[in-house]
Parts: sequence; C-alpha cells; structure tokens
Amino acid sequence: MKKIVYYVATSLDGYIAGENGDISQFLLEGEGVKKYQSDLLNFGTVIMGRKTYEFGYQYGLVPGQPAYPNMEHHIFSNTLKIDKLSEMVKIEQGGMDRIDEIQRNAKTDIYLCGGGEFAGYLLDHGKIDQLKLKLNPIVLGKGTKLFGNSSSNSNWELVDKASFPEGLQILTYNRK
Repeated sequence: MKKIVYYVATSLDGYIAGENGDISQFLLEGEGVKKYQSDLLNFGTVIMGRKTYEFGYQYGLVPGQPAYPNMEHHIFSNTLKIDKLSEMVKIEQGGMDRIDEIQRNAKTDIYLCGGGEFAGYLLDHGKIDQLKLKLNPIVLGKGTKLFGNSSSNSNWELVDKASFPEGLQILTYNRK
C-alpha cells in the first residue's frame, strides 16, 4: 500500500492556521515554498476534509474542481454537496475502509492536505505514515492545531531536514 504523507505548513507552536483560518503569517514564497510546490508534483492522489477543500474557495477554487490539477481528489465529508464534480474530484463518506481502498489503488504516495481535524482522525487510526512539516519561524498562539483535538501518542523518526534562507525548514519524519 502507498504511504499517506501529511505535508503541511506549521508554526513553531504547532498550528496550521491562525484564528479564523488566517494563514497570512506563513511564508508564501521563497526557496522552501518552491521545494514544497515541486514535491507536490510527485503525488497523484490527495485526500482532505471538507473544511480544507472549502478553504480553497477564498483563493479562487471553483467548487467541484480540483485544487491540484495533477491529483485525483478524495474529499471526506458527510455534509458537502456539489452538483457538478470534475472527474478528478470525489466526495467520500466512508471511513477507514475507504482510506484503505484508496491506499491500495493509489499509484503514488498520497498527499494528506489537512486539515487538523481530519489529520487527527487519521493519526488516531494509525494511518499517517510520514510527516513533512514546513516549519515556519512564527508563533501563532491559537488557531487550528496540527492534529486537531487528537490525543494520540506516536513516535516518529527524523529522516530528512532541509533549511532555507527565508527561515523555513522542511522536516521529514517516518512513523516508527
């Protein structure tokens, strides 16, 4: 089965967004961001929760269209309703069985594009295989936590670290 990779920007204090989904303090350009954008080209499948998908609307994402043109999208939600879906976008209502099926059928590792609540759910079920944290040199104090309200315990091994001139680091951890 292909790995689920949670590749996400985070603050030093573990938030993936500030209050009300504010991401304005995160670095949005520079060598580290270019590396992240390049890395996304290696994924053919993305999974995300409804809130993360809808978050893209404020940045021009058209409902029902893919956020990443090179990836098949699986949006997990019991409430999201969109009349016209691209063939690249599927709304999923299943749980772990559906995640397992996506993993078995994926041709590449799977990009977990947040958010914190969905990532926490996957962490609670032992489904995140790798963390790629884009560690930003900021402290937010509150907002959306990296793993939502999860209280899971797990151990991770640092397998790669890249530092960039703008202060961003990309830290890669595999689940032990």
